[in-house]
Amino acid sequence: MTSLDKPTDREPTGQDGQDVTDKSVTEAALFEAFGGVRGMVETVLPGLLFVSIFTVNKDLHMAAIAAIAVSLVMVAVRLVMKDTVKHAFSGVFGVAFGVVFAMMTGNAKDFYLPGMLYTLGLALAYIVTTLCGVPLIGLILGPVFKENLSWRTRNPGRKKAYAKASWAWGLILLAKCAILFPMYFWADTDSANTQFGWVLVALKIPPFLLAVWLTWVFLAKAPAPIDVFAEMEEKERQAEAEAEREQAQAAGAENGRARHRREA
Repeated sequence: MTSLDKPTDREPTGQDGQDVTDKSVTEAALFEAFGGVRGMVETVLPGLLFVSIFTVNKDLHMAAIAAIAVSLVMVAVRLVMKDTVKHAFSGVFGVAFGVVFAMMTGNAKDFYLPGMLYTLGLALAYIVTTLCGVPLIGLILGPVFKENLSWRTRNPGRKKAYAKASWAWGLILLAKCAILFPMYFWADTDSANTQFGWVLVALKIPPFLLAVWLTWVFLAKAPAPIDVFAEMEEKERQAEAEAEREQAQAAGAENGRARHRREA
């Protein structure tokens, strides 16, 4: 059972009840899509461990090994619990790239460079896809809401909400990059690297939470999603019922002809 299928304690009725249901479904979908609290922990913990160890002993190798090790542990825990590993695996790849960069250059700040480039690319993806009429947040959340791409042509109010949310994500991530990239180029000493690392860790969660909250605000006011899976199931049921009716009619006609032959 997914978070979208969890039963509520009571059945809401009326318009207010429907609004409560829509908002709870939106919250559940966002929680599922972006990993929730656990996903945030898996995103922050490796970087936090890296900068903490480097702050204490300035040992790049130990900090890098600790970061990759905790990422692997989190993946292992999810595998043991038979939970989805997409968020943990994305964290492992991000940490692995960071470790490779830092080891190649011998500079602690390069541990964060792949993640920063990814953030910049993601910000541009949100903006460009929105300008092209296919906002990225809609592509991400459409399958979660079981609407796929129906919002593009059949639900203009929802498409508008996805566009607003994608603009919010793009601009928030660009603002984050505008803070971090100048600091990255400025951080050339161990002390500057340490300060840069702490700033980057501090900027992991607040911008993310702001973007998720704005997405929730826009979608909570948007029309309900069109459940294309339910529509397909209904069409299949109708097709099966029609086939059964045709078979029954054919069988009735055949019985009628057989009876006519016997009477003749």
